[in-house]
Amino acid sequence: MTPEEYLAVPYVLVVESLEGPDGNWFRRAQYPELGVSADAFTPLDAIAKLEEARVTTILNRLERGETIPVPRPPLREDMGGLDKDRLSFARWLVEQRRVRDE
Repeated sequence: MTPEEYLAVPYVLVVESLEGPDGNWFRRAQYPELGVSADAFTPLDAIAKLEEARVTTILNRLERGETIPVPRPPLREDMGGLDKDRLSFARWLVEQRRVRDE
């Protein structure tokens, strides 16, 4: 694969709000599969910093001849799909007219 192809790989993005030791809240964006994260006060700033870290991490690993982690494969339909028994609560809500079936 070329560096451009590695940089085009879609990784799972996780963003969360955390309280710092000083009591101020900040946002942390992560690509867990790559092991990189970035902190900022706004989600967009955290994601922008994370993108820079993602590119730097991938290019540095390629330069050193290290492997690049790849995202986990998508779930396949034959792995189970929806469990109809687990949907019984939703069916009960509709039957009791607690939600509309629209």
